[in-house]
Amino acid sequence: MEPCDTVVRCIEPAPERKRGTPWKTFLNAHWNVLAAIDFLNVEVLTFHGVIRFYVLFAIRLETREVKIVGITDQPCEIWMKQMARNLTDPFDGFLRGVRYLIMDRDPLFTICFRNMLKNRGTNPVRLPSRSPNLNAFAERFVLSIKSECLNKIIPLGEKHLRLAIKEYMAHYHTERNHQGLDSRIIRAEESVGRSEGAVKARSRLGGFLNYYYRAAA
Repeated sequence: MEPCDTVVRCIEPAPERKRGTPWKTFLNAHWNVLAAIDFLNVEVLTFHGVIRFYVLFAIRLETREVKIVGITDQPCEIWMKQMARNLTDPFDGFLRGVRYLIMDRDPLFTICFRNMLKNRGTNPVRLPSRSPNLNAFAERFVLSIKSECLNKIIPLGEKHLRLAIKEYMAHYHTERNHQGLDSRIIRAEESVGRSEGAVKARSRLGGFLNYYYRAAA
């Protein structure tokens, strides 16, 4: 039995957590095989009124890469099962090589969903109720996408919402500096660090997201 197995099975409430492996120790020991999953909610204006959409995403803790797993206004167990299949696809699933997946106690993370992950080699790590600090990386992504993008626009239908999220994710991975990565860009382009050439700007979503770079001389 590995020393962190008790942590994986159940994260104890804060007053009792010191009796076992500390949460920070668990994270440090499994940093490169850890990911987290969560939902963010977005109110979308449609012809049928305002509808709440649920955006399921996963984030790799070591690299901060994020995958938008799915977007729906009617999440259900059948939909969640398909999301589990997509995440654990043996060829291009986002959870390839991920050993532990941190999640809260949202009812949508059902026993069936968790078992599907476990059967594909990814162990679900369920957090205690009302403990967002233990899923800080996922919570930080929610804050980023909302403050930098979704809170600045009014999504007009599902198609508009998907376009906005797609544009933000391109910005997030290839244009945005990340303080937790020593201000590096996750997937930096060749122009990053270039000291010569005209300065150009790339704008997304009508100028809400901007990226400045030097063009090749």
